[in-house]
Amino acid sequence: MAGKVKWVTDIEKSVLINNFEKRGWIQVTENEDWNFYWMSVQTIRNVFSVETGYRLSDDQIVNHFPNHYELTRKDLMVKNIKRYRKELEKEGSPLAEKDENGKYLYLDFVPVTYMLPADYNLFVEEFRKSPSSTWIMKPCGKAQGKGIFLINKLSQIKKWSRDSKTSSFVSQSSKEAYVISLYINNPLLIGGRKFDLRLYVLVSTYRPLRCYMYKLGFCRFCTVKYTPSTSELDNMFVHLTNVAIQKHGDDYNHIHGGKWTVSNLRLYLESTRGKEVTSKLFDEIHWIIVQSLKAVAPVMNNDKHCFECYGYDIIIDDRLKPWLIEVNASPSLTSSTANDRILKYNLINDTLNIAVPNGEIPDCKWNKSPPKEVLGNYEILYDEELAQGDGADRELRSRPGQSLGPKGSRSRDSGRTVLTTWK
Repeated sequence: MAGKVKWVTDIEKSVLINNFEKRGWIQVTENEDWNFYWMSVQTIRNVFSVETGYRLSDDQIVNHFPNHYELTRKDLMVKNIKRYRKELEKEGSPLAEKDENGKYLYLDFVPVTYMLPADYNLFVEEFRKSPSSTWIMKPCGKAQGKGIFLINKLSQIKKWSRDSKTSSFVSQSSKEAYVISLYINNPLLIGGRKFDLRLYVLVSTYRPLRCYMYKLGFCRFCTVKYTPSTSELDNMFVHLTNVAIQKHGDDYNHIHGGKWTVSNLRLYLESTRGKEVTSKLFDEIHWIIVQSLKAVAPVMNNDKHCFECYGYDIIIDDRLKPWLIEVNASPSLTSSTANDRILKYNLINDTLNIAVPNGEIPDCKWNKSPPKEVLGNYEILYDEELAQGDGADRELRSRPGQSLGPKGSRSRDSGRTVLTTWK
């Protein structure tokens, strides 16, 4: 196709710009004709807003879905997952099976969560059932650990309440809405430290759902050894893995940045816990990611001009159960170490190879199904069209990890549709 891709970004990161320039693409301003716009979530709001938005042409693509916040806002993600569970329950799906205590056997992959102010009374009721529990409060619309704190007494949040008699929770503005979640106080520790997993997932279309997992995720470690002691509830260097917080700690290591590759984690778990349970853990992680995407797919505006690379945050507890903590619409492209820079450069490179085939002027009407050889470090995680064609949607109607074959194989039903675990 004649002509060079014209690009714009409002995120001045070298891992982005170097990738655009490497392809010989031409930088333009947002007021000129452009083909590819890597934009912030604030800008995407304006592009698709009723008042200020404009109609995108077939040769223009952007890096966010219009209402990505259905997945990436903490309160909406939980709301959509709760709705998805109820729908599966109504359908009589085996996935919605519960134990004798009324707990989901397979769909219990997000910690118990309430919205504040809306669910304040429900939260108090739950809190009183287990008053020794610790809870974590997070502002719905913030990132990088901002505004997060832990509580273990109702009195700690009663100051948020205008009238403790009616427990009517007051929020200064809609932006001050919070979620409060049961804190995972038994995290898997390595070297005595808490960590979480940052995994990158690319969605090219929601209907049909087609998503890819990036093989080069990493673990983010706290700089201070973990203790569940209530005296350390205020010490965020113990509890929050966000680099934006940990880099200010006295023990932060600027060479490795407190990060470990997923492949290192895998080797460590295989040697300490065994290969079988490690494979099961990673199968479950892949499974809950697909379930979270299936939960939001019906409400997502599946605009043909859009793709999105999400940063998934997963915590593993000491029973090797993975928990979905949150999903980021704009995972950090800042490089804290040399290895970090290489990883993020390659992440953007592989993302562009899928989103913009052959680096040519995009045509948003293409079928968004790239050949395997362009995937780079991505592997297909789930392809709804292939799954339905193979009769393999049973894959996601069965228990997590059960129907995924061993490394390098596919289950009998799944054909090419669902990723198995990697090294």
